[in-house]
Amino acid sequence: MKDQNIIQVKNLTKKYGDFFAVNEISFHVKKGEIFGFLGANGAGKTTAMKMLIGISKPTYGEATVAGFDVFKNPEKIKKNIGYMSQKFALYDDLTVNENIIFFGGIYGLKRKIIKHKTKELLSYLGIEELGKTLVGSLPLGVKQKLAFSIALIHEPKIVFLDEPTGGVDPITRRQFWEMIYEKAHQGTTIFVTTHYMDEAEYCDRVSIMVTGKIEALDTPKKLKEIYKVDSMNEVFLKLARGE
Repeated sequence: MKDQNIIQVKNLTKKYGDFFAVNEISFHVKKGEIFGFLGANGAGKTTAMKMLIGISKPTYGEATVAGFDVFKNPEKIKKNIGYMSQKFALYDDLTVNENIIFFGGIYGLKRKIIKHKTKELLSYLGIEELGKTLVGSLPLGVKQKLAFSIALIHEPKIVFLDEPTGGVDPITRRQFWEMIYEKAHQGTTIFVTTHYMDEAEYCDRVSIMVTGKIEALDTPKKLKEIYKVDSMNEVFLKLARGE
């Protein structure tokens, strides 16, 4: 059911000395929701995401992801989520098939299942002839769609996407979002950061962080109504300027 919360966060905080990188943020994400997590560079969104995916321990607060506590079960969180980073998602010096086998193994899939998933994944992307091609030689758009598919190869309940469409052309971005919609419709929760404000319009709800705090959280339509503007870019600018 879509009204179930797959992420629950209360007063989650990360301090470095006296500096609050993330300052007592609270929110929830529903099952099957596309949740946009926005903020300028330095706002704290990447730090917050690292706590949620189990690679950075919070200073204090509470959070559960896919039913697991970020303090007590970070390793279980890692096994039950998918993750895709813009900067590092696949190994360029491995072939497409080798990347699928490698990450399938990391996610704990058996060889027989990986073999089946490889064939299924290549067919879904329409790149059956590229299995033995080095990932580094693929067009960026193909590489990003492949990385997204591999992040979902173990059928996680939730996938975290860290600026997944950075640097790709508008047509590829649209195709990527069609993939996101398809997976969300199938029940996978999508937690996505992006600096493209038009992409914020595609999300079910959007959170906007400013200097470590969540300053706005609602549907794109509601946020535009609240701030009396016509686009999410204008919402973001008003919040960044403190208006």
